[in-house]
Amino acid sequence: MDEQSRMYELEFPAPQLTSPDGEGPVLVHGLEGFADAGHAVRLATTHLRENLETELVASFAVDELIDYRSRRPLMTFKADHFSDYAEPELNLYALIDEAGTPFLLLAGAEPDLKWERFITAVRLLAEQFGVRRTIGLNAIPMAIPHTRPLAVTAHSTNKDLIAGHHRWSGELQVPAGVSSLLEYRMGQHGHESVGFSVHVPHYLAQTDYPAAAETLLTNVAEVGGLELPLQALGEAAARVREQIDEHIEDNAEVLGVVHALERQYDSYVAAQEQQTSPLPTDESLPTGEEIGAEFERFLAEHDRRGTDPGDDLPGPGDGGAGDGGAGDGGFGELGPDDGDDSAPR
Repeated sequence: MDEQSRMYELEFPAPQLTSPDGEGPVLVHGLEGFADAGHAVRLATTHLRENLETELVASFAVDELIDYRSRRPLMTFKADHFSDYAEPELNLYALIDEAGTPFLLLAGAEPDLKWERFITAVRLLAEQFGVRRTIGLNAIPMAIPHTRPLAVTAHSTNKDLIAGHHRWSGELQVPAGVSSLLEYRMGQHGHESVGFSVHVPHYLAQTDYPAAAETLLTNVAEVGGLELPLQALGEAAARVREQIDEHIEDNAEVLGVVHALERQYDSYVAAQEQQTSPLPTDESLPTGEEIGAEFERFLAEHDRRGTDPGDDLPGPGDGGAGDGGAGDGGFGELGPDDGDDSAPR
């Protein structure tokens, strides 16, 4: 048995994944724990599995891939005994969209170890099932307001697939993630791969933010030729938006920060439309550090009153904490150990 096949256990019989037109399936991959601001990746993959016909195809050996001491799974202690254990999972599923088209979903915890062996195993599985395109999901915190449309950074081995998306100008180096490396390696082996990194307001990066999950799946549906159920996510996004607005409407400092982000956003969008660099505004916009300090003061005030501004911000399924320790439901910025990176993939 080869090294890659020992990393997973296949279910039998294998599902039928050929669409009515004879094409192979797309493979959507959403790995939690690194680039998952607003828990958008977890919300998106969970939403798909809970709302579409789903069948387990392969389960990966998490003991070979996860460093439990770097992100310890949660256990439940009840009265005088441990009653539950949230076992990490990393699985490949076969799903059927609303039009009857089959596709694959790789979802669960991002591996800490053996990246290259894991990616090789995924590539060989993709080739075995005749995958025609892979689509990756990421969510990154950015200094943007929640009152404006969410932007997406798209990337692909085939530029035609992302022709309608704004390109990221220039070149930069970013910390690698398994999802990004999978996209890169698939391209090296001649496979068509694409990825979407949705921009999440950085002050909501630790809160379930279904609007970001909805944005990701809207792009997946378009580039993957799939019909996905999005209504529940849209309704959850509207509820969360109302709750956020209610939390900040009586706080002048926080409103000032949001308004400053709005002006910065609008200035940038106007400049992009004119294909020029953003012009200086009449007033000074806050730096990232100043924005973070304002929200830290906001959090401290709520803590003194015994309330948490994000306690009632549910996702579509009232989801809890995600991987990487980002699950306290507050508006705080990501700390240095939270795992998300603000640079686009």
